[in-house]
Amino acid sequence: EDARRPLYIGRSSILELTAPGMSALESQFWAAQLALVGMKRKLRELETWLAELDGAVAGWGAIRGDYLEGLYTAPEFAGRGVGGTLLEMLEGLMRERGVPAVRAEASSNARDFYLRAATGAPGRNRPTAPGRWRSGYGPRDLRASFRMML
Repeated sequence: EDARRPLYIGRSSILELTAPGMSALESQFWAAQLALVGMKRKLRELETWLAELDGAVAGWGAIRGDYLEGLYTAPEFAGRGVGGTLLEMLEGLMRERGVPAVRAEASSNARDFYLRAATGAPGRNRPTAPGRWRSGYGPRDLRASFRMML
């Protein structure tokens, strides 16, 4: 499949969503490290899943064994529960495969996201009605679909 959309999502999420966890210079340096050839390699070597919402690829996550290799949400879908729902789906796959604990390295800007996911604490989104939000992830009515990249 085409690696351009996941590459765009990775770069744009780094450039637009990393503040205040890292400086603009750090974000630019990190985003510049991502290249199409590297994304193609990831797609070949990792189990990569796309989250689709409203007919568009809204995020992606990649796993290998017990390791979460990457998780990115397109900025235009940030705050809508895509990242949390994708993380929940990937964790579920890993649990089904007998993985007792998921390992990951998180950038300083993503640390709070993973801590909220681990504890079930609410994220930056706030409920508009009782019971509307899933524990720490996002709206219950999120209708994302997932497909593995081949």
